[in-house]
Amino acid sequence: MIDARLDLALQGGLELPEEGLIAVFRPPQDARLPGIDRDRCHVVQDFKPLFDAWQERGYKAVRMVRDRYAAAVVCLPRAKSEARALIAAACGTCDGVVVIDGQKTQGIDSILREMRGRVTINGPISKAHGKLFWIDASATDFFADWAEVPSQTPGGFWTAPGVFSADAVDLASALLVDALPEKLGAEVADLGAGWGFLAAHVLTRESVQTVHLVEAGHSALECARHNVTDDRAKFHWEDATKWAPPHRMDSIVMNPPFHQGRAAEPQIGQAFVASAARLLQPNGNLWMVANRHLPYEAELKKSFGHVAELGGDARFKLFHASKPARAGR
Repeated sequence: MIDARLDLALQGGLELPEEGLIAVFRPPQDARLPGIDRDRCHVVQDFKPLFDAWQERGYKAVRMVRDRYAAAVVCLPRAKSEARALIAAACGTCDGVVVIDGQKTQGIDSILREMRGRVTINGPISKAHGKLFWIDASATDFFADWAEVPSQTPGGFWTAPGVFSADAVDLASALLVDALPEKLGAEVADLGAGWGFLAAHVLTRESVQTVHLVEAGHSALECARHNVTDDRAKFHWEDATKWAPPHRMDSIVMNPPFHQGRAAEPQIGQAFVASAARLLQPNGNLWMVANRHLPYEAELKKSFGHVAELGGDARFKLFHASKPARAGR
């Protein structure tokens, strides 16, 4: 956890400015952030549930950096391309020290080696299965080439570092596209829409009047805006398990996420299933794909009166569910 390492660093040579804003990129939800005044702290977080959690703690949360900062702290994500992009963003908007923190499982050692090859490193502080180190303001110009650069999949879809399936179309989503019926109704929602692959295919149906792309990752949603340019598309930066539209949907399509860290967390997908039942009209339909090893059947049968597995392959299973049990509530 960053808290213990930051405490040690502040006792061992790290000096944070006494004035000016400090940006903290992607801190864990329960981080204490010792030595950083809450009133001068901007938490940079583009994942809606964590953005809301930091706001509820009384911090100012921002999706992206627009100000100049007196110092910055970067908590590394697992994806190396995203980690580099965050470091470049911190260096590009900071006039002082930039602190880098991360767990060994998130690649902190690899990033440390790369940065040591370019600039002088202060620290590192090693504790709690992670490391923290920092660079001076004079060294921040050496990472401009790490800035986020959008890329395209072989199919021409725009993606960005750190978004799910950034390199190519996800095989599970492709499987679901092939199983979707021609008639989906007028109002359709794509829960956990990512960069828009499913929604783009839903919009090939002429009967569809609106597709709501609901995505908690702001970077992914911005990619979706570039990929899905049909006027019938509506974009929502929201937690799909809490989204509350003004009316219920005719159909929902989804390839729900199943982890936030390294281990599978099937309760996330189960919450998506419950949300789909809440959002559908009484005669609405859910079309869903999931990893075959994940236990979603019980939640589907709890939330829907009719559940059918449509097949799939060795890795993924497809479901059609109807008669949402919570539609009348």
